[in-house]
Amino acid sequence: MNSSLVGNQSGRPFCLLAISYLETINFCLLEVVIIVFLMVLIISGNIIVIFVFHCAPLLNHHTTSYFIQTMAYADLLVGVSCLVPSLSLLHYPIVLSESLVCQIFGYVVSVLKSVSMASLACISIDRYIAITKPLTYNTLVTPWRLRICILIIWLYSCLVFLPSFHWGKPGYHGDVFQWCANSWNTDPYFTLFIVVMLYAPAAFIVCFTYFNIFRICQQHTKEINERRVRFSSQDGEAGEAQPCPDKRYAMVLFRITSVFYILWLPYIIYFLLESSNVYSNRVASFLTTWLAISNSFCNCVIYSLSNSVFQKGLKRLSGAVCASCARQRVAKDSSTSRSKRSSNGCHV
Repeated sequence: MNSSLVGNQSGRPFCLLAISYLETINFCLLEVVIIVFLMVLIISGNIIVIFVFHCAPLLNHHTTSYFIQTMAYADLLVGVSCLVPSLSLLHYPIVLSESLVCQIFGYVVSVLKSVSMASLACISIDRYIAITKPLTYNTLVTPWRLRICILIIWLYSCLVFLPSFHWGKPGYHGDVFQWCANSWNTDPYFTLFIVVMLYAPAAFIVCFTYFNIFRICQQHTKEINERRVRFSSQDGEAGEAQPCPDKRYAMVLFRITSVFYILWLPYIIYFLLESSNVYSNRVASFLTTWLAISNSFCNCVIYSLSNSVFQKGLKRLSGAVCASCARQRVAKDSSTSRSKRSSNGCHV
């Protein structure tokens, strides 16, 4: 059994949020509630997103659906991986050593979130190409090239965090494992390596592309409105301002990207502070980590609330599920009524 499950010398379990420990139960209550709650939300939310994409062909019309689905699968795996610390906190025995489980879990979560971050950067590049080169977009961005790009994202994410097994903690700070909290330290050079190879390029690409996307959309909107006003004045009719059609879809993706970086900003700041030996706090470590992981569920909420096609697909999916349940209920009722009639016939 893991050392984190055994606890310290006083017999109490290792809890980052000490206020959550109760003498009547021998596990960290608040940590378990937070992790299990997020795990259920992340898994259920992303399963719904994946099913909706498969049931709504219109969603696959956009090439960004490849990256959205990649993020959904990565976020789903994040939710599944949360089962490991949940079992650890509930004192479930794990065959492997705690240090190895801790390192593997930290590596897997870091890789999956790197896939999400890289996918968001690729989405912004895709939208930038669609707006700046609309005539050659279909020849530049093909399904085959998108699949190659997704494969590169997964391989790159796996390779970037591979040195963490020997170099130091890969930025994961959900130290529910005691070995992670006490023995696995961050290395400032490895932190710099991660920032240079992942965080900084992804943030720069997103800022550059979306700034230019909204600038170009604003310019297009201005030109369209000027032409509309010119022609409407000749016809004697007042023209209404029309927004750039690409801007609406870009706004949905921009919201997803903004929420991603807002939720991950406290985590990245704490990661840098701890690596520089400026500030270290276990409670802050736990909260910033699981706040960042909660983004795996927020993507589902934002996309379902912002995209009308997704909403139609969700309604279609829910309607199909309700119809299936209704058919099963009718079949069950009919079989029950037939059995009653047959039993009555036997008694006659």
